[in-house]
Amino acid sequence: MPRYPLPAEAVRTLRYMQDIEAHTIIYLRTLLWTRALDDPEVATFLACWFYEETFHGRALARFLEAAGHDVVLRVRSRESLPQRIEAVATGWLAKAWPDFVAVHMTWGAINELTTLTGYRRLAELAGHPVLSDLLARIMRDESRHFTFYFRQAARRLERPRTARITRRIVERFWAPVGAGVQPDEEVRFLAGYLLSGPDGRAAARRIDETIRGLPGLAGIELMEAWMARTRPDASGAAKARAAVIQPQGLHSLVPLPRP
Repeated sequence: MPRYPLPAEAVRTLRYMQDIEAHTIIYLRTLLWTRALDDPEVATFLACWFYEETFHGRALARFLEAAGHDVVLRVRSRESLPQRIEAVATGWLAKAWPDFVAVHMTWGAINELTTLTGYRRLAELAGHPVLSDLLARIMRDESRHFTFYFRQAARRLERPRTARITRRIVERFWAPVGAGVQPDEEVRFLAGYLLSGPDGRAAARRIDETIRGLPGLAGIELMEAWMARTRPDASGAAKARAAVIQPQGLHSLVPLPRP
């Protein structure tokens, strides 16, 4: 595709996205610790979700290679200690709290919406006809994924107590897709490239406004708040340090069922 060169920023963004899509199996492994698979509807969806997300990674890799750019391979089985702690903590919490699936559905809705928004913004910024066609196809899948997660979350958050606990967990621990897996500078770069400027900030605002439509999440601050913590402000002040996620602190947010 020599007639349509890719901007360096778009290549960097694509490598990030390809890596995350290709490692969906790591996230699926964490889900296997939870009660999500006990729901037949959710289990069936996750099988399709895993298949489609994996092939998104393959499609993006093929595009990068066809455009003359290397794909950075990462060992899938190599997880950091915080990642292993998070997986164990998630499984423990899922067993201790029967309604934990509401958290997963809410988290999934947020992540699918941010991913969908990211692809849309990349297509706009890169202005590459072949990439735009590929991303349009991927976005159709991501849109269906988001719809499933959002509807499931809306149904499960009808319980006020479940909504309160879910909100506390999301507010305290959520970060954009890839945070904790990709280096911090890559996460900040991606956010700056895709979500800066008037159009980018409007896209970030729409993410938050959409998620606020879920029961119990009115007024919640997610993407815009994360951007404020991790990106320079308009005056050029130094970047604020992002809050460090401590998965082992999850137990303080969820009252255990009484014996």
